[in-house]
Amino acid sequence: MPAAYAIAHLRESRPHPDVIEYLERIQATLDPFQGRFVIHGGRLEVIEGTWPGDVVLIGFPDAGRAREWYASPAYQEILPLRTNHIEGDVILVEGVGPDYDPVQRADALRAADPGYSAGG
Repeated sequence: MPAAYAIAHLRESRPHPDVIEYLERIQATLDPFQGRFVIHGGRLEVIEGTWPGDVVLIGFPDAGRAREWYASPAYQEILPLRTNHIEGDVILVEGVGPDYDPVQRADALRAADPGYSAGG
């Protein structure tokens, strides 16, 4: 199974004591599911489009554990500490395995489109 990630795009973050408490408590909710921060509000350079806000990336061994973490009573208990003060979007997404080849993906997309013809 490929790794999975929780990705948050946090906009309009405002300092608040609840957010500090959330930060102090979140790792304990991740530990039982082997979740770890990969990116947590690091310096961001926009090279295409716009990106207002910060990004958080949390890695998990697989999608099942990512879903279990988000639904866990421990995480649900602290979630309002963040959501009441920071606007944002959160997604769970599966990664790709070590043997991923984008050429194979292109071939599959080409094969799925009966109207595709090379060159036009």
